[in-house]
Amino acid sequence: MSIVLSSGGVLFALSTLILVPAAFPCPKECSCDRQAKVVDCQGQGLYDIPNELHPETLELYLQNNHIRGISSTAFREMPQLQVLNLANNSITMISPRALLELRGLRSLILANNSIRELNRRLLGSALNLTQLDLSYNNIAGLPGALADSFHHLTHLSLHYNRLTKLDRTHLEALETLEVLHLRGNPWKCDCQMIGLKLWLETFTFKGGVVDAVACTWPDAMQERDLRHVPYELFHACMTTSYSYLFANIHHLDGQRHPLHGPQPWPSPKAPTGPELGLSAGMPMQDCEAKQKPRAVSLRHAIATVVITGVVCGIVILMMLAAAIYGCTYAAVMAKYHRQLKKQQKQAGEEVEAGALGREEDKEPLENAIA
Repeated sequence: MSIVLSSGGVLFALSTLILVPAAFPCPKECSCDRQAKVVDCQGQGLYDIPNELHPETLELYLQNNHIRGISSTAFREMPQLQVLNLANNSITMISPRALLELRGLRSLILANNSIRELNRRLLGSALNLTQLDLSYNNIAGLPGALADSFHHLTHLSLHYNRLTKLDRTHLEALETLEVLHLRGNPWKCDCQMIGLKLWLETFTFKGGVVDAVACTWPDAMQERDLRHVPYELFHACMTTSYSYLFANIHHLDGQRHPLHGPQPWPSPKAPTGPELGLSAGMPMQDCEAKQKPRAVSLRHAIATVVITGVVCGIVILMMLAAAIYGCTYAAVMAKYHRQLKKQQKQAGEEVEAGALGREEDKEPLENAIA
């Protein structure tokens, strides 16, 4: 009997071992929390993404391995993934379609890899990202449309890369951003950084957190935080491009002017050196134009002409009405005075006639008495 029970127990145990992996299989190199649907494969010396990952996995930790690239099919079977940690690997290449199916991804950590550039399509489908960590890579620039997909991003880490400049247009669309890490980049604090300086001042004024933007060039600004560099050191830039500064000054109240997008630097054709008060170590060529100014919209030009015409027409009508009123009033008053003078003249004549009549009546009476 005991043998039968033992056999039954063995069979039950074997069936349990078979059914549990079937419910949530776990790669042999990893440890898994089946209830939380978490797969931990960190520090296992992996060179590739494991293949035996369950489609219902919510969190995947692959940091501290030797992964060099991520193919377009690496996470195709994991549509529910919310947290992906690939930090401390040797990643140099990421397929633009690698994250295509991860529409629920909220946290993506790619820190401490060898990434040189980001394809604009890579994060286009990750619409629900709240945390993006790209720190400790070799990124020298961000794609222009990168921020268009981030409508929920709150934390962005770009520190310790090779960024020398950052256009404010990359940041303006990040309306939910709360924390921004920019430390450790070789920032070139020339004329093109005034837009970023204004954005950073507004961002911190609203309560945003920024670690530091320490300039490495020019020498006059070296090791100084861009936010704390006085505007006097940008004197050469402002002397040759006041219109650009005024176009960006709206950042101080946190609003973007509807008629102004990202403004390029104008093409200054002015003397250089002491005549402009050029700061030491800031060559004039850094203030030159990088692209042609944006053309004025034809619709806006027509609207301006129409509005100007309407205003001028109203002013002319008001002036004409005032002139007519003045002339009419003058004519009425002149007529009134003429009638008044006529009445006064008639009254005087009547008085004189009365007096003459009394004198004529008096003469016969005097003659009769005599």
